[in-house]
Amino acid sequence: MHTVAKLTSILGSRLPIIQAPMAGVQDSRLAAAVSNAGGLGSLPAAMLDTATLASELAALRAQTEAFNVNFFCHAPPERDSVREQQWLKALQGYYQEFDVAPPDAAGPGRNPFSAEIAEVLEANPPAVVSFHFGLPDESLLVRVQATGAAVISSATTVAEARWLEARGVSAIIAQGTEAGGHRGMFLDSDLNSQLGTFALLPQIVQAVGVPVIAAGGIADAAGVTAAMQLGASGVQVGTSFLLCEETATSSLHRAVLADVNGDTALTNVFSGRPARGICNRIMRELGPMSPLAPAFPLAGNALAPLRRAAEAIGSSDFTPLWSGQNRTGCAAIPAAEMLRRLAAGLPD
Repeated sequence: MHTVAKLTSILGSRLPIIQAPMAGVQDSRLAAAVSNAGGLGSLPAAMLDTATLASELAALRAQTEAFNVNFFCHAPPERDSVREQQWLKALQGYYQEFDVAPPDAAGPGRNPFSAEIAEVLEANPPAVVSFHFGLPDESLLVRVQATGAAVISSATTVAEARWLEARGVSAIIAQGTEAGGHRGMFLDSDLNSQLGTFALLPQIVQAVGVPVIAAGGIADAAGVTAAMQLGASGVQVGTSFLLCEETATSSLHRAVLADVNGDTALTNVFSGRPARGICNRIMRELGPMSPLAPAFPLAGNALAPLRRAAEAIGSSDFTPLWSGQNRTGCAAIPAAEMLRRLAAGLPD
């Protein structure tokens, strides 16, 4: 079977285009709109409790047939009180500037995949389940596969792609360093190992036998065409959807997205793990990669009161402004129209 046809068969979609899951700026509305237009819409679930997840799955099931639900599968870190206090000390001047108190403790942040989440999926299985930061342990992975859902995951190196294939994933997302949001890296933490999409993609295509989905820096039809010519069976696109009518992207985030010349950088100050966003004050002054930031996902709680105070006066200085390096495809249009524009780059 041709690799594109094989991928769409796996995904259950008409088009080999996945809308990237984007926590904090979308819910089931965007995912349903993309799926109903022929792509594969995605629901980010790492920040949802089980009750909300169940509700969102039911909402999606009522609107569309094929959709993806995305989870993180990191190991929760050991608390390090010394490092957390160092982080709070680094932020002390900002607390004084905004006259806010630092939080008492690190918050829960993003939740890793768990037995409780698997139970929710078993009651209402999606067509596709995707993972970030590798895969959950084997007992949980078997439960997900038993629902009939296709399992896909992100690889940022050839070694990660081979690791995923050896564990039975149906397809692999080749996540280049241009991609917005969190890096999916999981076998090591060396940022020097991270390649751009069009360097990483052909290497993964050559290394594995499952369909490969290109992600990172693909913003328009030309990018889709380039990815397909390099062997991709499909693409995953996130940033170009951020201004679509069905998203919940804030007005502050929308304003900086509209400036396509604003720099992005990989930063750990918002969560403790490298993620690409548009540069703002906190990134410039404390990072973008700070050795003081507590381990993922604990770093973000200390910024929460600063973010609230700054946003209240119209500032995004302490807000994570996730974005890929290429924002030229962003447009305030319906998601279905964005999907149509992207699909123009697919082979006939």
